[in-house]
Amino acid sequence: MAQFSFDAVSDYDKAEMNNVFDQVQREISSRYDFKGTPAAIEWLDGDKNGLKLTGSGEWQIDAILDIVRKKLAARNISQKALDTERAVNESNLKATKEVPFVQGLDQEKAKKITALVREKHLKVKTQVQGDAVRVMSSSKDDLQAVMQLLRGADFTFPISFTNFR
Repeated sequence: MAQFSFDAVSDYDKAEMNNVFDQVQREISSRYDFKGTPAAIEWLDGDKNGLKLTGSGEWQIDAILDIVRKKLAARNISQKALDTERAVNESNLKATKEVPFVQGLDQEKAKKITALVREKHLKVKTQVQGDAVRVMSSSKDDLQAVMQLLRGADFTFPISFTNFR
Protein backbone atom coordinates (compact mmCIF):
# COMPACT_ATOMS: atom_id res chain seq x y z
CA MET A 1 0.00 0.00 0.00
CA ALA A 2 1.27 3.52 -0.78
CA GLN A 3 2.60 5.68 2.01
CA PHE A 4 1.84 9.42 1.86
CA SER A 5 3.53 12.12 3.93
CA PHE A 6 4.19 15.81 4.46
CA ASP A 7 6.47 17.89 6.67
CA ALA A 8 5.16 20.38 9.22
CA VAL A 9 7.65 23.24 9.54
CA SER A 10 7.78 26.66 11.17
CA ASP A 11 8.81 28.94 8.33
CA TYR A 12 7.76 31.99 6.35
CA ASP A 13 7.96 32.99 2.70
CA LYS A 14 11.01 35.25 2.28
CA ALA A 15 9.74 36.79 -0.96
CA GLU A 16 6.48 37.76 0.70
CA MET A 17 8.42 39.27 3.63
CA ASN A 18 10.34 41.39 1.10
CA ASN A 19 7.02 42.59 -0.29
CA VAL A 20 5.71 43.39 3.18
CA PHE A 21 8.91 45.32 3.96
CA ASP A 22 8.60 47.39 0.77
CA GLN A 23 4.92 48.15 1.37
CA VAL A 24 5.54 49.24 4.96
CA GLN A 25 8.42 51.48 3.84
CA ARG A 26 6.15 53.15 1.27
CA GLU A 27 3.36 53.68 3.79
CA ILE A 28 5.74 55.17 6.37
CA SER A 29 7.11 57.63 3.81
CA SER A 30 3.63 58.73 2.72
CA ARG A 31 1.81 59.01 6.07
CA TYR A 32 1.29 62.51 7.40
CA ASP A 33 1.69 61.57 11.07
CA PHE A 34 5.20 60.21 10.36
CA LYS A 35 6.47 63.35 8.53
CA GLY A 36 9.47 64.94 10.27
CA THR A 37 9.95 62.02 12.65
CA PRO A 38 12.64 59.32 12.70
CA ALA A 39 10.02 56.68 11.76
CA ALA A 40 11.71 54.00 9.65
CA ILE A 41 11.93 50.28 9.04
CA GLU A 42 15.16 48.42 8.26
CA TRP A 43 16.30 44.83 7.96
CA LEU A 44 17.73 43.47 11.20
CA ASP A 45 20.79 41.99 9.48
CA GLY A 46 22.16 41.18 6.05
CA ASP A 47 20.29 37.86 5.95
CA LYS A 48 16.90 39.57 6.38
CA ASN A 49 16.02 37.52 9.46
CA GLY A 50 14.04 40.29 11.12
CA LEU A 51 13.01 43.91 11.19
CA LYS A 52 14.40 46.92 13.03
CA LEU A 53 11.71 49.50 13.73
CA THR A 54 12.68 53.09 14.55
CA GLY A 55 10.40 55.84 15.81
CA SER A 56 10.22 58.85 18.08
CA GLY A 57 8.64 56.85 20.89
CA GLU A 58 7.06 53.56 21.83
CA TRP A 59 3.69 54.74 20.50
CA GLN A 60 5.22 55.23 17.04
CA ILE A 61 6.90 51.81 17.16
CA ASP A 62 3.48 50.31 17.96
CA ALA A 63 1.95 52.17 15.01
CA ILE A 64 4.63 50.86 12.64
CA LEU A 65 4.19 47.33 14.04
CA ASP A 66 0.44 47.65 13.43
CA ILE A 67 1.17 48.54 9.77
CA VAL A 68 3.46 45.48 9.49
CA ARG A 69 0.73 43.24 10.92
CA LYS A 70 -1.86 44.57 8.46
CA LYS A 71 0.47 43.97 5.52
CA LEU A 72 1.21 40.43 6.76
CA ALA A 73 -2.51 39.70 7.03
CA ALA A 74 -3.09 41.00 3.51
CA ARG A 75 -0.49 38.53 2.21
CA ASN A 76 -1.76 35.55 4.27
CA ILE A 77 1.37 35.36 6.45
CA SER A 78 0.86 34.46 10.10
CA GLN A 79 1.63 37.25 12.55
CA LYS A 80 3.20 34.57 14.71
CA ALA A 81 6.22 34.86 12.38
CA LEU A 82 7.13 38.04 14.31
CA ASP A 83 8.88 37.73 17.68
CA THR A 84 7.68 40.92 19.39
CA GLU A 85 8.91 39.96 22.86
CA ARG A 86 11.97 42.25 22.85
CA ALA A 87 11.67 45.56 24.67
CA VAL A 88 11.77 48.98 23.04
CA ASN A 89 15.17 50.67 23.41
CA GLU A 90 14.82 54.44 23.88
CA SER A 91 17.78 56.84 23.64
CA ASN A 92 18.57 60.26 22.10
CA LEU A 93 14.90 61.07 21.41
CA LYS A 94 14.65 57.90 19.33
CA ALA A 95 13.14 54.52 20.04
CA THR A 96 14.15 51.28 18.34
CA LYS A 97 12.79 47.77 18.52
CA GLU A 98 14.23 44.62 17.00
CA VAL A 99 11.65 42.15 15.73
CA PRO A 100 13.30 38.89 14.60
CA PHE A 101 11.35 36.37 12.56
CA VAL A 102 10.40 33.04 14.15
CA GLN A 103 11.81 30.20 12.11
CA GLY A 104 12.45 26.52 12.75
CA LEU A 105 11.08 24.02 15.21
CA ASP A 106 13.04 23.18 18.33
CA GLN A 107 12.48 19.92 20.22
CA GLU A 108 9.82 21.39 22.52
CA LYS A 109 7.70 22.72 19.65
CA ALA A 110 8.09 19.48 17.70
CA LYS A 111 6.92 17.50 20.74
CA LYS A 112 3.80 19.69 21.01
CA ILE A 113 2.94 18.95 17.38
CA THR A 114 3.55 15.20 17.66
CA ALA A 115 1.59 14.95 20.92
CA LEU A 116 -1.40 16.74 19.42
CA VAL A 117 -1.37 14.59 16.28
CA ARG A 118 -1.02 11.32 18.21
CA GLU A 119 -3.81 12.32 20.57
CA LYS A 120 -6.32 13.07 17.80
CA HIS A 121 -5.31 10.73 14.95
CA LEU A 122 -4.26 7.22 15.89
CA LYS A 123 -3.72 6.00 12.31
CA VAL A 124 -1.11 8.66 11.55
CA LYS A 125 2.60 8.31 12.36
CA THR A 126 4.84 11.28 13.23
CA GLN A 127 8.60 11.56 13.24
CA VAL A 128 10.79 14.51 14.25
CA GLN A 129 13.43 15.21 11.59
CA GLY A 130 15.65 18.13 12.56
CA ASP A 131 13.54 21.28 12.40
CA ALA A 132 10.54 19.56 10.79
CA VAL A 133 7.94 16.99 11.80
CA ARG A 134 7.19 14.34 9.17
CA VAL A 135 3.58 13.12 9.24
CA MET A 136 2.92 9.79 7.45
CA SER A 137 -0.21 7.82 6.65
CA SER A 138 -1.57 5.43 4.04
CA SER A 139 -4.61 7.72 3.59
CA LYS A 140 -4.50 11.20 2.06
CA ASP A 141 -7.74 12.02 3.87
CA ASP A 142 -6.06 11.39 7.24
CA LEU A 143 -3.20 13.71 6.26
CA GLN A 144 -5.63 16.45 5.26
CA ALA A 145 -7.42 16.05 8.59
CA VAL A 146 -4.08 16.44 10.39
CA MET A 147 -3.34 19.60 8.38
CA GLN A 148 -6.71 21.06 9.42
CA LEU A 149 -6.01 20.10 13.03
CA LEU A 150 -2.59 21.79 13.01
CA ARG A 151 -3.93 24.93 11.29
CA GLY A 152 -6.64 25.21 13.94
CA ALA A 153 -4.30 24.58 16.87
CA ASP A 154 -3.25 27.62 18.89
CA PHE A 155 0.53 27.39 18.70
CA THR A 156 2.80 30.34 19.55
CA PHE A 157 4.72 29.82 16.30
CA PRO A 158 3.73 29.80 12.64
CA ILE A 159 3.21 26.43 11.01
CA SER A 160 3.31 25.54 7.31
CA PHE A 161 3.44 22.34 5.29
CA THR A 162 6.05 21.25 2.75
CA ASN A 163 7.40 18.17 1.02
CA PHE A 164 4.10 16.54 0.05
CA ARG A 165 4.55 12.96 -1.15
